[in-house]
Amino acid sequence: MSMSRTRSRTWTMWLLLAVNLFISAPLGHASLPLVINTWPFKDATDAAWNILQSGGSVLDAVERGCSRCEELQCDGSVGYGGSPDERGETTLDAMIINGDTMEVGAVADLRRIKNAIGVARAVMERTTHTLLVGESASVFAENMGFTVEDLSTNTSRQLFFEWRKGSCQPNYRKNVFPDPSKHCGPYKPLDSLTDPRTRNYASAPSHDTIGMIAVDAEGHVAAGTSTNGLTHKVPGRVGDSPIVGAGAYADSSVGGAAATGDGDVMMRFLPSFLAVEQMRGGADPSSACRTAISRIKRYHPHFFGAIICANSTGSYGKGF
Repeated sequence: MSMSRTRSRTWTMWLLLAVNLFISAPLGHASLPLVINTWPFKDATDAAWNILQSGGSVLDAVERGCSRCEELQCDGSVGYGGSPDERGETTLDAMIINGDTMEVGAVADLRRIKNAIGVARAVMERTTHTLLVGESASVFAENMGFTVEDLSTNTSRQLFFEWRKGSCQPNYRKNVFPDPSKHCGPYKPLDSLTDPRTRNYASAPSHDTIGMIAVDAEGHVAAGTSTNGLTHKVPGRVGDSPIVGAGAYADSSVGGAAATGDGDVMMRFLPSFLAVEQMRGGADPSSACRTAISRIKRYHPHFFGAIICANSTGSYGKGF
């Protein structure tokens, strides 16, 4: 995730459950069913909620909520037409987890397919695998009947053009030549590792992954994520979103969690898994979320990120 708007706005989590039914409920109030997601992507929340209200499963709700964000290109950071990499290509990551069975499906570096969360669910339901990546994931999606489409738009092409025109600033390279703070690649490795990479990326657009948790009236839990990754990322980069336990986690005997933020840092700490395990040990959702974030900040005090948590009885909270 890049940091420009992130510094100027707080990590506000959109905790819409159902506008009229739960609008007066205080944070942490236990009530089922519920849908919560990161960022104010209300249309996605509504889409998931409508699935639960019509009798659909929590998996159906999470898939529909995330796919709605993909269709709407939420904030330019979810779905097609956003976050071109160093080659100007938009690629997608997504993950979905069934808290009843602990089955997971995920895709990363997906190309030419707009419905990344749908492909992730197909991985879960049509294979015995957990994660498919890159071109082979795209071929799998084609074989499963997903429509092949161009993920680039005029907006993403212009963003890439301006980035190249600006000497490829910002970027995520270090310990290479030519100097990545001044020049585009191709890059070659330096003989020594001298760059601690503390440079500020404030000129890059912010990045707002959708992470979603759904819990039905019986306490069944599912969670999922969808993102188009970092803008100007190194091709092939995979963040936390499609990594189970990092981007999201769910266990219907406990609850679920989903994260958003600097994925390259977050995936090292499995914050969603940690939060669920904290709730398993008796922590309330807000405390569990804060513990997961504090673990990261112990090593990365200037880290920006957030996590939402919900238990299977309907209490929920956030940490950042």
